[in-house]
Amino acid sequence: MSTQDNERRRFTRISFDAKTELKSGDNTFHVSLVDVSFNGILVRSDTPLALDIGHEVEATIHLLGNDVAIRTPATLAHKREQEYGFLIENLDIDSLTLLRRLVELNLGDEALLERELDHFFDND
Repeated sequence: MSTQDNERRRFTRISFDAKTELKSGDNTFHVSLVDVSFNGILVRSDTPLALDIGHEVEATIHLLGNDVAIRTPATLAHKREQEYGFLIENLDIDSLTLLRRLVELNLGDEALLERELDHFFDND
């Protein structure tokens, strides 16, 4: 990633391994989560996904089995080989709380967390 990309990035990517599904109509794609941020998710798929840039999906990131999960609409922003980057949109309060806690535990810096939350809410 270039220096310019790093300067533009307002959200820290958290590497995280969790069972993740993308639903689009009647299709469900089981993918590997690479990382997550307040802005989006990056996933990897062993098989090509029949999705085009701008395609909307319902993403589910299972944190504790099937009982605790982040669920969010997401839009495909980029794809490269086996990796697909989605922008997160319209998180509900429960999913936002789970994502906030996940980021908080991984950042270990309250000031950085607050900065990222400020950027997140400025986007709305």
